[in-house]
Amino acid sequence: MEDIIAVVDSLFRNRGIAITDDRKALFNSFLEAERNQALIDVIMQTGNLLMAGWKQEERIADLQQQLLRIPNATVGKDYTATLDFQKLGWQDMVQTAFSGLEAIGLAYDPATGQISGTPTQSGDIPLQFLYRLDTEKEDASLHAKSLTLTVNPDPKSLWKNLESDTQDPYWKEDHVTKFAPLGDRHIVVSSKRGRSHANVGSFREDDFAFDSLENGWQIVVVADGAGSAKLSRKGSALACASVVEYFKEEAAKTSMAGFDAVLQQYLAQQEAATEKELNNFVYNNLGKAAFTTHKKLEVFAKESGATLKDLSATLIFTLWKKYEAGYAFLSFGVGDCPIAVLNRDVTEVTLMNWLDVGEFGGGTRFITMPEIFQNKQFATRFGFKLIDDFSYLFLMSDGIYDPKFVVEAALPKISKWQEFLADLGGNNEAGTKVDLNPDNPEIAQQLSQWMDFWSPGNHDDRTLAIVF
Repeated sequence: MEDIIAVVDSLFRNRGIAITDDRKALFNSFLEAERNQALIDVIMQTGNLLMAGWKQEERIADLQQQLLRIPNATVGKDYTATLDFQKLGWQDMVQTAFSGLEAIGLAYDPATGQISGTPTQSGDIPLQFLYRLDTEKEDASLHAKSLTLTVNPDPKSLWKNLESDTQDPYWKEDHVTKFAPLGDRHIVVSSKRGRSHANVGSFREDDFAFDSLENGWQIVVVADGAGSAKLSRKGSALACASVVEYFKEEAAKTSMAGFDAVLQQYLAQQEAATEKELNNFVYNNLGKAAFTTHKKLEVFAKESGATLKDLSATLIFTLWKKYEAGYAFLSFGVGDCPIAVLNRDVTEVTLMNWLDVGEFGGGTRFITMPEIFQNKQFATRFGFKLIDDFSYLFLMSDGIYDPKFVVEAALPKISKWQEFLADLGGNNEAGTKVDLNPDNPEIAQQLSQWMDFWSPGNHDDRTLAIVF
Protein backbone atom coordinates (compact mmCIF):
# COMPACT_ATOMS: atom_id res chain seq x y z
CA MET A 1 0.00 0.00 0.00
CA GLU A 2 2.86 2.35 0.79
CA ASP A 3 4.23 1.91 -2.75
CA ILE A 4 0.82 2.80 -4.20
CA ILE A 5 0.48 5.88 -1.94
CA ALA A 6 3.97 7.03 -2.98
CA VAL A 7 3.26 6.54 -6.68
CA VAL A 8 -0.09 8.36 -6.67
CA ASP A 9 1.24 11.10 -4.37
CA SER A 10 4.10 11.68 -6.81
CA LEU A 11 1.65 11.70 -9.71
CA PHE A 12 -0.54 14.29 -7.98
CA ARG A 13 2.41 16.48 -7.05
CA ASN A 14 3.55 16.49 -10.68
CA ARG A 15 0.06 17.77 -11.50
CA GLY A 16 0.19 20.55 -8.90
CA ILE A 17 -1.83 18.79 -6.23
CA ALA A 18 -0.17 18.50 -2.84
CA ILE A 19 -1.60 16.22 -0.15
CA THR A 20 -1.38 18.10 3.12
CA ASP A 21 -1.09 16.38 6.46
CA ASP A 22 -4.68 17.11 7.38
CA ARG A 23 -5.85 15.43 4.19
CA LYS A 24 -3.73 12.25 4.34
CA ALA A 25 -6.47 10.18 5.95
CA LEU A 26 -8.89 11.32 3.32
CA PHE A 27 -6.29 10.57 0.59
CA ASN A 28 -5.76 7.04 1.88
CA SER A 29 -9.50 6.47 1.98
CA PHE A 30 -9.71 7.79 -1.57
CA LEU A 31 -7.15 5.28 -2.76
CA GLU A 32 -8.89 2.43 -1.00
CA ALA A 33 -12.20 3.17 -2.62
CA GLU A 34 -13.24 0.34 -4.93
CA ARG A 35 -14.05 2.72 -7.73
CA ASN A 36 -10.37 3.84 -7.84
CA GLN A 37 -8.64 0.45 -7.50
CA ALA A 38 -8.93 -0.33 -11.21
CA LEU A 39 -7.38 3.00 -12.07
CA ILE A 40 -4.56 2.41 -9.61
CA ASP A 41 -3.90 -1.02 -11.14
CA VAL A 42 -3.61 0.58 -14.56
CA ILE A 43 -1.17 3.13 -13.15
CA MET A 44 0.99 0.43 -11.52
CA GLN A 45 0.97 -1.83 -14.57
CA THR A 46 1.87 1.07 -16.79
CA GLY A 47 4.70 2.00 -14.45
CA ASN A 48 6.02 -1.55 -14.43
CA LEU A 49 5.90 -1.65 -18.20
CA LEU A 50 7.78 1.61 -18.38
CA MET A 51 10.46 0.37 -15.98
CA ALA A 52 10.80 -2.94 -17.82
CA GLY A 53 11.08 -1.09 -21.09
CA TRP A 54 13.73 1.19 -19.67
CA LYS A 55 15.77 -1.71 -18.22
CA GLN A 56 15.59 -3.40 -21.61
CA GLU A 57 16.83 -0.27 -23.33
CA GLU A 58 19.67 -0.01 -20.82
CA ARG A 59 20.57 -3.66 -21.37
CA ILE A 60 20.67 -3.20 -25.13
CA ALA A 61 22.78 -0.05 -24.74
CA ASP A 62 25.21 -1.97 -22.51
CA LEU A 63 25.45 -4.80 -25.04
CA GLN A 64 26.06 -2.36 -27.85
CA GLN A 65 28.91 -0.76 -25.90
CA GLN A 66 30.40 -4.06 -24.70
CA LEU A 67 33.70 -4.81 -26.43
CA LEU A 68 33.58 -8.02 -28.46
CA ARG A 69 36.75 -9.37 -30.01
CA ILE A 70 37.09 -12.54 -32.02
CA PRO A 71 40.44 -14.06 -32.98
CA ASN A 72 42.07 -13.06 -36.25
CA ALA A 73 41.80 -15.45 -39.18
CA THR A 74 44.08 -16.19 -42.14
CA VAL A 75 43.07 -16.62 -45.75
CA GLY A 76 43.04 -20.26 -46.81
CA LYS A 77 43.54 -21.58 -43.27
CA ASP A 78 40.82 -23.44 -41.36
CA TYR A 79 39.28 -21.13 -38.79
CA THR A 80 37.27 -21.76 -35.62
CA ALA A 81 36.19 -19.29 -32.94
CA THR A 82 33.53 -19.76 -30.26
CA LEU A 83 31.51 -17.08 -28.47
CA ASP A 84 31.39 -17.98 -24.77
CA PHE A 85 27.95 -16.62 -23.82
CA GLN A 86 28.48 -17.53 -20.15
CA LYS A 87 31.74 -15.62 -19.95
CA LEU A 88 30.33 -12.71 -21.92
CA GLY A 89 27.27 -12.52 -19.65
CA TRP A 90 24.88 -13.08 -22.54
CA GLN A 91 22.62 -15.66 -20.92
CA ASP A 92 19.59 -13.47 -21.71
CA MET A 93 20.10 -13.86 -25.48
CA VAL A 94 17.67 -16.35 -27.01
CA GLN A 95 18.22 -15.74 -30.70
CA THR A 96 21.57 -14.96 -32.36
CA ALA A 97 22.95 -14.76 -35.89
CA PHE A 98 25.76 -13.19 -37.89
CA SER A 99 25.59 -11.09 -41.02
CA GLY A 100 28.60 -10.90 -43.35
CA LEU A 101 30.30 -14.23 -42.65
CA GLU A 102 29.02 -16.15 -45.66
CA ALA A 103 30.59 -13.69 -48.08
CA ILE A 104 34.08 -14.65 -46.87
CA GLY A 105 33.59 -18.40 -46.55
CA LEU A 106 32.61 -18.61 -42.86
CA ALA A 107 29.45 -19.77 -41.11
CA TYR A 108 27.92 -19.38 -37.64
CA ASP A 109 26.19 -22.08 -35.60
CA PRO A 110 23.81 -20.45 -33.07
CA ALA A 111 23.46 -23.73 -31.15
CA THR A 112 27.16 -23.77 -30.24
CA GLY A 113 28.13 -20.13 -30.73
CA GLN A 114 30.87 -21.30 -33.09
CA ILE A 115 32.20 -19.52 -36.17
CA SER A 116 34.00 -21.85 -38.59
CA GLY A 117 35.16 -22.21 -42.16
CA THR A 118 38.04 -21.19 -44.39
CA PRO A 119 38.34 -17.45 -45.10
CA THR A 120 38.54 -16.55 -48.79
CA GLN A 121 39.58 -12.91 -48.58
CA SER A 122 41.76 -10.76 -46.37
CA GLY A 123 41.18 -7.42 -44.73
CA ASP A 124 39.20 -5.92 -41.87
CA ILE A 125 35.82 -7.51 -42.54
CA PRO A 126 32.79 -5.60 -41.14
CA LEU A 127 30.28 -7.94 -39.48
CA GLN A 128 27.02 -7.59 -37.62
CA PHE A 129 26.13 -9.77 -34.68
CA LEU A 130 22.33 -10.04 -34.51
CA TYR A 131 20.45 -10.89 -31.32
CA ARG A 132 17.15 -10.78 -29.44
CA LEU A 133 16.71 -10.72 -25.65
CA ASP A 134 14.50 -13.12 -23.74
CA THR A 135 12.44 -10.15 -22.55
CA GLU A 136 11.36 -9.28 -26.08
CA LYS A 137 8.60 -10.71 -28.19
CA GLU A 138 9.49 -13.58 -30.52
CA ASP A 139 8.60 -11.51 -33.56
CA ALA A 140 10.66 -8.53 -32.42
CA SER A 141 13.34 -7.28 -34.80
CA LEU A 142 16.88 -8.43 -34.05
CA HIS A 143 19.37 -5.91 -32.72
CA ALA A 144 22.63 -5.46 -34.66
CA LYS A 145 26.01 -5.11 -32.96
CA SER A 146 28.80 -4.06 -35.31
CA LEU A 147 32.26 -5.60 -35.06
CA THR A 148 35.28 -6.31 -37.25
CA LEU A 149 36.99 -9.59 -38.08
CA THR A 150 40.60 -9.19 -39.19
CA VAL A 151 41.54 -11.75 -41.83
CA ASN A 152 45.26 -11.80 -42.50
CA PRO A 153 46.48 -12.57 -46.02
CA ASP A 154 48.05 -15.94 -46.76
CA PRO A 155 51.76 -15.34 -45.97
CA LYS A 156 52.68 -17.21 -49.13
CA SER A 157 50.80 -14.71 -51.25
CA LEU A 158 53.01 -11.88 -50.01
CA TRP A 159 56.11 -13.39 -51.62
CA LYS A 160 56.94 -12.50 -55.19
CA ASN A 161 58.42 -15.01 -57.61
CA LEU A 162 60.59 -12.91 -59.88
CA GLU A 163 62.68 -14.63 -62.53
CA SER A 164 66.44 -14.49 -62.17
CA ASP A 165 68.52 -12.84 -64.88
CA THR A 166 69.09 -15.46 -67.57
CA GLN A 167 71.64 -13.17 -69.23
CA ASP A 168 73.92 -13.24 -66.22
CA PRO A 169 77.16 -15.09 -67.10
CA TYR A 170 76.78 -17.27 -63.98
CA TRP A 171 73.05 -17.87 -64.26
CA LYS A 172 71.67 -21.30 -63.45
CA GLU A 173 68.17 -22.72 -63.24
CA ASP A 174 66.06 -21.65 -60.29
CA HIS A 175 64.72 -25.17 -59.73
CA VAL A 176 66.36 -28.50 -60.60
CA THR A 177 65.04 -31.95 -59.71
CA LYS A 178 66.54 -35.24 -60.93
CA PHE A 179 65.81 -38.93 -60.50
CA ALA A 180 68.21 -41.63 -61.64
CA PRO A 181 69.67 -45.05 -60.78
CA LEU A 182 72.85 -44.86 -58.73
CA GLY A 183 74.76 -48.09 -58.19
CA ASP A 184 72.35 -50.67 -56.84
CA ARG A 185 70.09 -47.88 -55.57
CA HIS A 186 68.30 -44.81 -56.90
CA ILE A 187 68.70 -41.14 -56.17
CA VAL A 188 66.13 -38.36 -56.24
CA VAL A 189 67.47 -34.89 -55.59
CA SER A 190 65.94 -31.45 -55.77
CA SER A 191 67.47 -28.00 -55.42
CA LYS A 192 65.19 -24.98 -55.26
CA ARG A 193 65.70 -21.27 -55.05
CA GLY A 194 64.46 -19.94 -51.72
CA ARG A 195 61.54 -17.53 -51.39
CA SER A 196 63.86 -14.82 -50.10
CA HIS A 197 65.79 -14.98 -53.39
CA ALA A 198 62.72 -15.37 -55.59
CA ASN A 199 61.19 -12.32 -53.92
CA VAL A 200 63.95 -10.08 -55.29
CA GLY A 201 64.73 -12.02 -58.46
CA SER A 202 68.14 -13.21 -57.31
CA PHE A 203 69.75 -16.59 -57.98
CA ARG A 204 69.70 -20.07 -56.52
CA GLU A 205 72.90 -20.41 -54.53
CA ASP A 206 72.67 -24.13 -53.64
CA ASP A 207 73.94 -26.83 -55.99
CA PHE A 208 74.50 -30.57 -56.21
CA ALA A 209 76.11 -33.29 -58.30
CA PHE A 210 76.15 -37.09 -58.34
CA ASP A 211 77.62 -39.86 -60.46
CA SER A 212 78.47 -43.53 -60.67
CA LEU A 213 82.23 -43.99 -60.91
CA GLU A 214 83.84 -46.73 -63.00
CA ASN A 215 85.51 -48.33 -59.97
CA GLY A 216 82.19 -49.16 -58.29
CA TRP A 217 82.03 -46.09 -56.11
CA GLN A 218 79.00 -43.80 -56.10
CA ILE A 219 79.28 -40.13 -55.19
CA VAL A 220 76.82 -37.43 -54.13
CA VAL A 221 77.80 -33.80 -53.50
CA VAL A 222 75.82 -30.86 -52.08
CA ALA A 223 77.00 -27.26 -51.68
CA ASP A 224 75.28 -24.21 -50.21
CA GLY A 225 76.47 -20.85 -51.46
CA ALA A 226 76.79 -18.09 -48.87
CA GLY A 227 74.05 -15.50 -49.15
CA SER A 228 76.51 -12.68 -48.50
CA ALA A 229 78.88 -13.74 -51.30
CA LYS A 230 78.06 -12.19 -54.66
CA LEU A 231 79.23 -15.18 -56.75
CA SER A 232 78.32 -17.99 -54.36
CA ARG A 233 76.01 -19.49 -57.00
CA LYS A 234 79.11 -20.09 -59.12
CA GLY A 235 81.15 -21.20 -56.13
CA SER A 236 78.66 -23.93 -55.18
CA ALA A 237 78.32 -25.15 -58.77
CA LEU A 238 82.07 -25.21 -59.30
CA ALA A 239 82.67 -26.99 -55.99
CA CYS A 240 80.19 -29.77 -56.76
CA ALA A 241 81.51 -30.30 -60.28
CA SER A 242 85.11 -30.22 -59.09
CA VAL A 243 84.61 -33.01 -56.53
CA VAL A 244 83.05 -35.34 -59.10
CA GLU A 245 85.69 -34.50 -61.68
CA TYR A 246 88.47 -35.23 -59.19
CA PHE A 247 87.28 -38.77 -58.50
CA LYS A 248 86.84 -39.47 -62.23
CA GLU A 249 90.49 -38.68 -62.95
CA GLU A 250 92.87 -41.60 -63.44
CA ALA A 251 95.06 -40.68 -60.50
CA ALA A 252 92.10 -40.69 -58.14
CA LYS A 253 90.71 -43.93 -59.57
CA THR A 254 94.09 -45.60 -59.10
CA SER A 255 94.38 -44.30 -55.57
CA MET A 256 90.83 -45.31 -54.63
CA ALA A 257 91.52 -48.84 -55.86
CA GLY A 258 93.77 -49.26 -52.87
CA PHE A 259 90.80 -48.98 -50.52
CA ASP A 260 89.74 -52.55 -51.29
CA ALA A 261 92.97 -53.96 -49.84
CA VAL A 262 92.90 -51.62 -46.85
CA LEU A 263 89.31 -52.61 -46.07
CA GLN A 264 90.03 -56.32 -46.35
CA GLN A 265 92.98 -55.93 -44.01
CA TYR A 266 90.80 -53.98 -41.59
CA LEU A 267 88.10 -56.66 -41.67
CA ALA A 268 90.63 -59.43 -41.16
CA GLN A 269 92.53 -57.86 -38.27
CA GLN A 270 90.15 -55.34 -36.67
CA GLU A 271 93.13 -53.73 -34.98
CA ALA A 272 93.76 -50.13 -34.08
CA ALA A 273 96.68 -50.00 -36.48
CA THR A 274 94.59 -51.08 -39.48
CA GLU A 275 91.77 -48.78 -38.44
CA LYS A 276 94.25 -45.92 -38.36
CA GLU A 277 95.52 -46.92 -41.79
CA LEU A 278 91.96 -46.95 -43.11
CA ASN A 279 91.23 -43.50 -41.65
CA ASN A 280 94.49 -42.20 -43.14
CA PHE A 281 93.38 -43.52 -46.53
CA VAL A 282 90.08 -41.64 -46.27
CA TYR A 283 91.84 -38.51 -45.06
CA ASN A 284 94.41 -38.54 -47.86
CA ASN A 285 92.04 -39.27 -50.74
CA LEU A 286 89.06 -37.14 -49.72
CA GLY A 287 91.39 -34.48 -48.37
CA LYS A 288 93.01 -34.17 -51.79
CA ALA A 289 89.57 -33.85 -53.36
CA ALA A 290 88.62 -31.07 -50.95
CA PHE A 291 91.93 -29.23 -51.38
CA THR A 292 91.82 -29.59 -55.18
CA THR A 293 88.35 -28.08 -55.12
CA HIS A 294 89.60 -25.20 -53.00
CA LYS A 295 92.46 -24.56 -55.46
CA LYS A 296 90.10 -24.62 -58.46
CA LEU A 297 87.95 -22.00 -56.76
CA GLU A 298 91.07 -19.97 -56.11
CA VAL A 299 92.11 -20.14 -59.76
CA PHE A 300 88.64 -19.19 -60.93
CA ALA A 301 88.59 -16.20 -58.58
CA LYS A 302 91.89 -14.91 -59.99
CA GLU A 303 90.90 -15.46 -63.60
CA SER A 304 87.51 -13.79 -63.20
CA GLY A 305 88.74 -10.84 -61.18
CA ALA A 306 86.74 -11.92 -58.12
CA THR A 307 87.90 -12.71 -54.61
CA LEU A 308 87.87 -16.19 -53.13
CA LYS A 309 85.38 -14.94 -50.56
CA ASP A 310 83.00 -14.02 -53.40
CA LEU A 311 82.68 -17.76 -54.12
CA SER A 312 82.02 -18.83 -50.54
CA ALA A 313 80.12 -22.11 -50.27
CA THR A 314 79.73 -24.97 -47.85
CA LEU A 315 80.53 -28.44 -49.19
CA ILE A 316 79.54 -31.96 -48.22
CA PHE A 317 80.08 -35.14 -50.19
CA THR A 318 79.96 -38.85 -49.65
CA LEU A 319 81.14 -41.87 -51.58
CA TRP A 320 79.89 -45.37 -51.02
CA LYS A 321 80.58 -48.81 -52.40
CA LYS A 322 79.03 -52.19 -51.82
CA TYR A 323 81.20 -55.02 -50.44
CA GLU A 324 80.36 -58.47 -49.18
CA ALA A 325 80.72 -57.13 -45.65
CA GLY A 326 78.31 -54.27 -46.30
CA TYR A 327 78.38 -50.74 -47.63
CA ALA A 328 81.46 -48.60 -47.10
CA PHE A 329 80.69 -44.89 -46.70
CA LEU A 330 83.36 -42.19 -46.95
CA SER A 331 82.52 -38.57 -46.30
CA PHE A 332 83.74 -35.00 -46.01
CA GLY A 333 81.97 -31.94 -44.74
CA VAL A 334 82.58 -28.26 -44.18
CA GLY A 335 79.69 -26.01 -43.22
CA ASP A 336 76.28 -26.65 -41.71
CA CYS A 337 74.82 -29.29 -44.03
CA PRO A 338 74.31 -32.82 -42.63
CA ILE A 339 74.92 -36.26 -44.15
CA ALA A 340 72.99 -39.16 -42.60
CA VAL A 341 72.58 -42.87 -43.28
CA LEU A 342 69.57 -44.81 -41.96
CA ASN A 343 69.86 -48.55 -41.46
CA ARG A 344 67.65 -51.05 -43.23
CA ASP A 345 64.76 -51.06 -40.75
CA VAL A 346 65.06 -47.33 -39.91
CA THR A 347 65.92 -47.94 -36.26
CA GLU A 348 69.35 -46.31 -36.30
CA VAL A 349 70.89 -43.24 -37.86
CA THR A 350 74.58 -42.75 -38.61
CA LEU A 351 75.77 -39.18 -39.02
CA MET A 352 78.68 -38.91 -41.44
CA ASN A 353 79.81 -35.41 -40.51
CA TRP A 354 79.61 -32.76 -37.84
CA LEU A 355 78.31 -29.27 -38.51
CA ASP A 356 80.18 -26.00 -38.22
CA VAL A 357 77.87 -24.69 -35.55
CA GLY A 358 77.98 -24.49 -31.76
CA GLU A 359 81.13 -25.56 -29.97
CA PHE A 360 82.81 -26.96 -33.09
CA GLY A 361 82.80 -23.99 -35.36
CA GLY A 362 81.17 -21.00 -33.73
CA GLY A 363 79.85 -20.19 -37.19
CA THR A 364 79.59 -21.49 -40.71
CA ARG A 365 82.78 -22.41 -42.53
CA PHE A 366 83.28 -22.57 -46.28
CA ILE A 367 85.43 -24.60 -48.66
CA THR A 368 86.87 -21.28 -49.85
CA MET A 369 88.50 -20.63 -46.45
CA PRO A 370 92.23 -21.52 -46.55
CA GLU A 371 92.35 -21.77 -42.77
CA ILE A 372 90.21 -24.91 -42.63
CA PHE A 373 93.07 -26.88 -44.21
CA GLN A 374 95.55 -25.78 -41.53
CA ASN A 375 93.15 -26.15 -38.61
CA LYS A 376 93.76 -29.07 -36.26
CA GLN A 377 90.12 -30.10 -36.69
CA PHE A 378 90.58 -30.67 -40.42
CA ALA A 379 91.18 -34.40 -39.91
CA THR A 380 87.84 -34.71 -38.11
CA ARG A 381 85.96 -33.50 -41.17
CA PHE A 382 86.30 -36.95 -42.74
CA GLY A 383 84.26 -40.02 -41.94
CA PHE A 384 84.23 -43.76 -42.57
CA LYS A 385 81.48 -46.20 -41.75
CA LEU A 386 80.85 -49.78 -42.77
CA ILE A 387 77.11 -50.49 -42.56
CA ASP A 388 75.54 -53.91 -43.21
CA ASP A 389 72.70 -52.41 -45.21
CA PHE A 390 70.90 -49.11 -45.43
CA SER A 391 67.47 -47.80 -46.34
CA TYR A 392 68.25 -44.15 -47.01
CA LEU A 393 71.19 -41.84 -47.47
CA PHE A 394 70.38 -38.14 -46.99
CA LEU A 395 72.39 -35.06 -47.90
CA MET A 396 70.75 -31.69 -47.38
CA SER A 397 71.43 -27.99 -47.18
CA ASP A 398 70.39 -25.91 -44.20
CA GLY A 399 67.29 -24.83 -46.11
CA ILE A 400 65.95 -28.29 -45.26
CA TYR A 401 67.83 -28.91 -42.02
CA ASP A 402 66.78 -25.69 -40.28
CA PRO A 403 62.99 -26.01 -40.64
CA LYS A 404 62.82 -29.79 -40.30
CA PHE A 405 65.38 -30.47 -37.56
CA VAL A 406 65.84 -26.96 -36.10
CA VAL A 407 68.86 -27.79 -33.96
CA GLU A 408 71.95 -29.97 -34.38
CA ALA A 409 71.01 -31.94 -31.26
CA ALA A 410 68.02 -33.40 -33.13
CA LEU A 411 70.15 -35.05 -35.82
CA PRO A 412 71.34 -38.10 -33.81
CA LYS A 413 67.76 -38.96 -32.82
CA ILE A 414 66.23 -41.69 -34.97
CA SER A 415 62.78 -40.45 -33.92
CA LYS A 416 63.43 -37.15 -35.73
CA TRP A 417 64.41 -39.01 -38.89
CA GLN A 418 61.32 -41.17 -38.61
CA GLU A 419 59.29 -37.96 -38.35
CA PHE A 420 61.14 -36.62 -41.37
CA LEU A 421 60.27 -39.73 -43.38
CA ALA A 422 56.65 -39.42 -42.27
CA ASP A 423 56.72 -35.80 -43.43
CA LEU A 424 57.98 -36.93 -46.83
CA GLY A 425 55.23 -39.55 -46.78
CA GLY A 426 52.52 -36.90 -46.54
CA ASN A 427 52.29 -36.22 -42.81
CA ASN A 428 52.53 -32.46 -43.23
CA GLU A 429 50.23 -29.48 -43.26
CA ALA A 430 49.85 -29.49 -47.03
CA GLY A 431 49.49 -33.28 -47.27
CA THR A 432 52.21 -33.34 -49.93
CA LYS A 433 53.57 -36.85 -50.40
CA VAL A 434 56.73 -38.27 -51.95
CA ASP A 435 56.42 -41.95 -52.77
CA LEU A 436 60.03 -43.12 -52.48
CA ASN A 437 59.59 -46.01 -54.87
CA PRO A 438 61.88 -46.46 -57.89
CA ASP A 439 58.85 -47.51 -59.94
CA ASN A 440 57.06 -44.24 -59.18
CA PRO A 441 57.09 -42.22 -62.45
CA GLU A 442 56.10 -39.03 -60.59
CA ILE A 443 58.76 -39.17 -57.91
CA ALA A 444 60.73 -36.15 -59.20
CA GLN A 445 57.59 -34.05 -59.50
CA GLN A 446 56.44 -35.11 -56.04
CA LEU A 447 59.74 -34.17 -54.41
CA SER A 448 59.79 -30.86 -56.25
CA GLN A 449 56.31 -30.10 -54.93
CA TRP A 450 57.19 -31.20 -51.40
CA MET A 451 60.18 -28.83 -51.43
CA ASP A 452 57.74 -25.90 -51.51
CA PHE A 453 56.62 -26.56 -47.91
CA TRP A 454 55.82 -23.49 -45.83
CA SER A 455 57.88 -22.79 -42.73
CA PRO A 456 57.71 -19.31 -41.15
CA GLY A 457 61.10 -17.65 -41.12
CA ASN A 458 62.74 -20.33 -43.28
CA HIS A 459 62.98 -19.03 -46.84
CA ASP A 460 66.51 -19.99 -47.86
CA ASP A 461 67.49 -22.17 -50.82
CA ARG A 462 66.64 -25.83 -50.32
CA THR A 463 68.56 -28.86 -51.54
CA LEU A 464 67.73 -32.44 -50.60
CA ALA A 465 69.34 -35.59 -52.00
CA ILE A 466 67.85 -38.98 -51.11
CA VAL A 467 69.49 -42.26 -52.03
CA PHE A 468 67.19 -45.22 -51.47
